[in-house]
Amino acid sequence: MSIYVGNLSYEVTEAGLTSIFAEYGSVKRVQLPTDRETGRMRGFGFVEMAADAEETAAIEALDGAEWMGRDLKVNKAKPREDRGGSFGGGRR
Repeated sequence: MSIYVGNLSYEVTEAGLTSIFAEYGSVKRVQLPTDRETGRMRGFGFVEMAADAEETAAIEALDGAEWMGRDLKVNKAKPREDRGGSFGGGRR
């Protein structure tokens, strides 16, 4: 399972996010999505940790915590919704 981390500063790096979460356990992967058009970070990311207990500890400790001048929103990531192949309208 992944952890969603929202309200991130646009200055955040994978290394910086890894170091914050490493205080609660082993970080397996960090993803910081970027905007396709501008290449700029989108203000959220995902963190995967080695164990569920580590994820729970990180979520409880970091949700609402201030980091880089922002109050973090941290929770279990929800599965991505299937957007279906909508190409601009309801053809019948």
